[in-house]
Amino acid sequence: MLRYMLILSFLFVLPSPAFADKAEDRAKSQVMRQKVLARLYKEEPGAREEIAKAAGFAVFSNVGVNVILFSGGYGYGIAHDNATGKDTYMEMASAGVGIGLGVKDFRAVFVFRDKDAYNQFVDKGWDFSGQADAAAKAGHKGGELSEAIDVMPDVKVYQLTENGLALQATLQGTKYWQDDELN
Repeated sequence: MLRYMLILSFLFVLPSPAFADKAEDRAKSQVMRQKVLARLYKEEPGAREEIAKAAGFAVFSNVGVNVILFSGGYGYGIAHDNATGKDTYMEMASAGVGIGLGVKDFRAVFVFRDKDAYNQFVDKGWDFSGQADAAAKAGHKGGELSEAIDVMPDVKVYQLTENGLALQATLQGTKYWQDDELN
């Protein structure tokens, strides 16, 4: 079992191969954002108004792996400035330590209530956090224990599990940065 988890961790943590061109990469990110927001609005109807009133928001697709004491993850997304309408394409990676085992494919939606919080995220992008969750989900079957949380006074994060089997409690560092190739 451990051998299979290690193999899965390397497959999921490595960045996916580049698409044929930048336009295709951007389109993939746009489609992902539309699907995630549609799901979020269905599950949390109040999120639509919250995002509309916010300074900006960001939507990420992430895959995280936890093998015994170490965890890691990789993902991509788009940050959107509501005042200007500008999209900023981004990437993310995480690493951490803690107890757990599993692989989880999830989506995160950041809501920035304040312009400074949005700018700090897009320009600097660090997030250092503790995490505890449980997920057992395949497609529409299964369940998860995660909810929207305020990570800073002006930032709220919704986490939506797509697929995975994970039980973990970790201390994790996550770096979000602008994708130089797509911006």
